[in-house]
Amino acid sequence: MTAPPLVVVMGISGTGKSAVGHAVADLVDVEYADGDDFHPAANVEKMSQGIALTDEDRWPWLEDIGRWLADHDERGGVISCSALRRVYRDVLTRHAPRTIFLHLVGDHELIRERMEHRDHFMPASLLQSQQDTLEPLEPDENGGVFDITLTPEDIARAFLRRYQIPERTV
Repeated sequence: MTAPPLVVVMGISGTGKSAVGHAVADLVDVEYADGDDFHPAANVEKMSQGIALTDEDRWPWLEDIGRWLADHDERGGVISCSALRRVYRDVLTRHAPRTIFLHLVGDHELIRERMEHRDHFMPASLLQSQQDTLEPLEPDENGGVFDITLTPEDIARAFLRRYQIPERTV
């Protein structure tokens, strides 16, 4: 029997990482964690004020997420994390090499609209900063790109089909 999946749902803010992450975790019956919950208060405060995080702000956060992935390696898990740059994803895979990235992408205006209609500490004013920082998955990275115009459950099922991950049996 293969180990349950270890998944990072990545992308810029407003793409639906949490909703898709919950859907994947529910379909395969593994734990879900929201990467936002791993941010220290100083990071949340900075973003709430419309100030983009620096790499120095992100390193401890990424290390914590990497440790969560490593702790869930045998039993599987899904976590949402922007993972915007290759070096950030490398931190995560250093902790958990079998991690699969589910990269959510979509129209800039759709994402902005979503951000403007939600209750979250990340303001829409940081959307362009995130877009500018984003480095797409590279061919040697374990993961795929999925469009956000589908429902979270449809995205989750498409991801599971692509990676031949069976849904839980009820």
